[in-house]
Amino acid sequence: MDEDVNEGERDDLGSGLGLRAETRVERRASRRRARGRRAFGCFAGLVSLLVVGAIVAGAVIGFGKGKDALAGVFSAPDYKGPGTGTVVVEITKGQAVSSIADTLEKKEVVKSARAFERVARDDPRSLQIQAATYTLRKHMSAKAALDLMLNTQLSVLVTRISFPAGKTKAEVALILQGSKMKLPPGAAATALGKPAMLGLPAYANNNAEGFLFPGTYDVPKNATAYTMLKLMTANYAKAAASLDLVNSAKRKGLDPYQAVIVASIIGAETNRQQDYAKVARVIYNRLAANMYLGMDSTVHYVVGKDGGVYTTPEQRKNPSPYNTYNHKGLPPTPINSPTREELSAAINPAPGPWKYFTLVNLDTGETAFASTFAEHQVNVKKLQTWCLAHKNRC
Repeated sequence: MDEDVNEGERDDLGSGLGLRAETRVERRASRRRARGRRAFGCFAGLVSLLVVGAIVAGAVIGFGKGKDALAGVFSAPDYKGPGTGTVVVEITKGQAVSSIADTLEKKEVVKSARAFERVARDDPRSLQIQAATYTLRKHMSAKAALDLMLNTQLSVLVTRISFPAGKTKAEVALILQGSKMKLPPGAAATALGKPAMLGLPAYANNNAEGFLFPGTYDVPKNATAYTMLKLMTANYAKAAASLDLVNSAKRKGLDPYQAVIVASIIGAETNRQQDYAKVARVIYNRLAANMYLGMDSTVHYVVGKDGGVYTTPEQRKNPSPYNTYNHKGLPPTPINSPTREELSAAINPAPGPWKYFTLVNLDTGETAFASTFAEHQVNVKKLQTWCLAHKNRC
């Protein structure tokens, strides 16, 4: 310090130093207070978040309870029980569940479409609802309605027509005409008289005989005789395609029409599938040997079958080209509608030397095969013995 500074000046200087010292202290205190405020602010913010979180959680819980309460107020109206009476409901192909639900509500099957939609949504089987005409009941619970629709054996209102194997086209026409379809008189025969409209294969020679595939058919809505006959020829086409019938027949030196003729004879001559291929072999062996086929079934096609297995001498004199006792080769057309198995046997004959066969037991369908006429006669006597023991059966 300068020794020349006077006393007053030292006082002034000391005062200045004292002011600066106080400012530093105050600043430190201010900083401490600021840190305290920031700490309190953080704590207060945390408390605020906890409070807000608690409020939000309470609101969510409250909303859930409110939603449950609203669900009770606005739940889908639904009947109870299986319902009463009957009501016919048609479900079309591709109809969505929501549309089905609307249909059921309009028909008074269910109380509300929403109830049915809710039940269908919770049951994966609802995806299996078929396009069909259903017989349901009025005032059913949604669950009962869905369960009944899924049980198609009870609920589906369908007209079905069965055409047994081995029927001629004339017999098919009679079955069709006499069905619940209630066709106009002569409609089936008229349809058969217009083969170009029936979807026949090109090799059918414009004749439906042999191509009206047997089976049980569902009758579509507004179906006509043409509708049903076309369904039958379409099923024949599917069976033939699955067997590759055209190419398989060609590989055996046959045209496909001849294969169908052979198949029809097989079905008329035996009712045991295990014998189909052996009967086919007999037919081909006889043709190869330039023998008469001598099949009673082809004669029955002309004169009508009277229930017996034999033909009479008079019937075997019939001049028809279907009489294979008097005309060599195959008959001109199939003699009935063969099954897929019979078609398969016609193009896949069993290997063997047989040229003869005969039934020996009508109850079991047992058939005996022979390579020579002498062996065949022994088998024929077996049939005669069976017929004597079972009068009025042959």
